[in-house]
Amino acid sequence: MNILIIGGCRSGKSAEALAQAEAIEAGRRLFVATCRPYDDEMRARIERHQRERDASWETLEVPLELPAALAAHDARGHIILVDCLTLWITNLMMDARTQADVETQIGALTQTLMAMNSPVILVSNEVGQGIVPENEMARRFRDLAGTANQKVAACVDQVIWMVAGIPVKIK
Repeated sequence: MNILIIGGCRSGKSAEALAQAEAIEAGRRLFVATCRPYDDEMRARIERHQRERDASWETLEVPLELPAALAAHDARGHIILVDCLTLWITNLMMDARTQADVETQIGALTQTLMAMNSPVILVSNEVGQGIVPENEMARRFRDLAGTANQKVAACVDQVIWMVAGIPVKIK
């Protein structure tokens, strides 16, 4: 079973994803981190998330090639947690990929998810509930993140929306 956990910033997405993953019997627990530590604040956030996981978790840093990494680590009896899709989209954009390239990667991700034997839990931010961003890059990010969220939500078994630390099952 694949799960998308979505919500706003600091809504409890990562904690819920970890709890969901740890509730699944697994031979191997793989945490796929998409974050690039650009600054001290991000490094501190990464360290905090690392402390939340026990020794049963292996970490794989995958800032760009997410579909390939998932396929390469797929095996029955394992659980994979991806945190997070919006940072992955950011990385693709910052890697000077075109909108078409990013959309191709999103399509590859959904195809990979549908073929997986391992259960996959994905974390993503809901970015479309605020105001329309003033600049073109921010609007493009919002649109690509929204596209990724819609496409992933359509192909997973369950979607959980986090609101103030409370999981709300929407699919």
